[in-house]
Amino acid sequence: MKIMFVCTGNICRSAMAEYLAKQKIKEMGKEIAVESCGTQAYTGEEATQNTIMVLQKRGISEAKKHHATNHQDTDIKGSDLILCATQTHKRKMQSLYPEKKDVIKTMKEYAYETQDLNIADPWGYSLETYENCCIEIEKCVTEIIKRLTR
Repeated sequence: MKIMFVCTGNICRSAMAEYLAKQKIKEMGKEIAVESCGTQAYTGEEATQNTIMVLQKRGISEAKKHHATNHQDTDIKGSDLILCATQTHKRKMQSLYPEKKDVIKTMKEYAYETQDLNIADPWGYSLETYENCCIEIEKCVTEIIKRLTR
């Protein structure tokens, strides 16, 4: 099983989701590969300081070494599940990878089967905004991993 988390720049939301999921999977002793990428990411760009700080607060220091990856520079076609931050990301990924259409969802859609499908971009906002975003993603990731490991 391989999950790919997707947002725009792969320096905030999808990076948070990747590291939160890896932590949760490790705690559960499960074997699920997790990666992240961005629809418009500059491959090699570092995670934002606020992303690093909110993850460090949760005992995750690996994000200091995170480097963004553009979706074109990944093996996204080898992913079993592609989870996007917003409906816009979902539509873009479905148009670029139509053969994967059925496994491309928003994080919230997969976690909760809800109509409120977007996770707002914290980029450029306060640490508090990042913290709120991380809490939202953490809740999604918990549900996603529970669903995958039933």
